[in-house]
Amino acid sequence: MDVSKRAKVLIQAMPYIKKYSGETIVVKYGGNAMINEELKAAVMSDLVLMQLVGVNVVLVHGGGPEINAMLKAVGKESKFINGMRVTDKETIDIVQMVLAGKVNKSLVQLLGSHGGKAIGLCGLDGRMLMAEKLVTGADLGYVGEIKEVNPEPLNNALASGYIPIVSTVAGGYDGNVYNINADIAASQIAAKIGAKKLILMTDIRGLLRDVHDEDSLIPVVNVSEVPMLKRDGIISGGMIPKIDCCVEAVRSGVNRAHIIDGRIEHSILLELFSDEGIGTMFY
Repeated sequence: MDVSKRAKVLIQAMPYIKKYSGETIVVKYGGNAMINEELKAAVMSDLVLMQLVGVNVVLVHGGGPEINAMLKAVGKESKFINGMRVTDKETIDIVQMVLAGKVNKSLVQLLGSHGGKAIGLCGLDGRMLMAEKLVTGADLGYVGEIKEVNPEPLNNALASGYIPIVSTVAGGYDGNVYNINADIAASQIAAKIGAKKLILMTDIRGLLRDVHDEDSLIPVVNVSEVPMLKRDGIISGGMIPKIDCCVEAVRSGVNRAHIIDGRIEHSILLELFSDEGIGTMFY
């Protein structure tokens, strides 16, 4: 890129930097962007840049592949029902160890190595996430439904200049620990802390009109259109819970929610600081 084009990029970013400086943005981190080393480095750089220009960032992460690997290492089979992990007593101990331990602290270390200030938290810290057992048709074990979000630990971290990195295990009112879907946790955290944006990183471009055609991206969706898109089969399968999280966030006061392609380097910056944006925006 020549010097003039570089200057145009910076000029284009300036109004967005002004717009989001001092605002809070919640990023749900997962998928290939959490596995591929180059993409991981790009995400960390994006978060550090956001922090440097005054954006308050909360990073909420999953860790499914790492949990699967640990279960396999101890000779335990990973079981899923309707895309949700069956979490017995032994499994929730491993989930807590992997998410709140290995994955969370590795991300804190990685962000720090890129020049950022991060602090690792989980839903148990400060009773940030309180949950009850999720009741569905099948017994999923220690899978929880969030009933309460305490924003104080997050607000304290942000006020001290840190990026809170949150793993989604929650405390139960019954004294148990519960596994929480990271998309749902990110959505509810964003609503509770008054985030300007919720960004869900995925391994697809966004909402596609035709799942077999990546050029059929729908860039903007009003949440009132979602029931119709479900009836038409455009929103189906694994996209339903992700989009439901976006709808819930917007209806709970989050200004915009986005599903973006984490396979693209610096996709967060492209969404925040460019005219074109990326992925699908819900408002």
